[in-house]
Amino acid sequence: MKSTKAELVRGWLEKARRDLAVAEREVASESPFTDIACFHAQQCAEKSLKAYLIWRSIPFPRTHALEDLVLLAAQDNNSFASMTEAAVQLTPYAVEARYPEFNEPTIQEAREAVGLARQIWTFVRQKVPDEEKS
Repeated sequence: MKSTKAELVRGWLEKARRDLAVAEREVASESPFTDIACFHAQQCAEKSLKAYLIWRSIPFPRTHALEDLVLLAAQDNNSFASMTEAAVQLTPYAVEARYPEFNEPTIQEAREAVGLARQIWTFVRQKVPDEEKS
């Protein structure tokens, strides 16, 4: 178990990085599983945002709703408001990508989801000081 806040933040950011790597690998593959790519893109964004909130000691609910996490972060740093649209687009992939009742995302949708996840991940990494993410 992580013993310090810095270790916890680093852990969340590393998990986010791994989700992003899986999503990017999937969309680059010859026969991509677009649902898997979209799910991991959403997870990357979720874990990135939670890392920021933990770093800032901002409590957050257990949720996959990225727009709720962005709203909490924006109350601390209003620049997070620029991530709202990306959050709204990625949120459905937390559930919809995992179940057969929903349509498979297209490769274009998957690529877009991965790009949005990278955008959020990069944005958060720029906000968290280096000593928290090493």
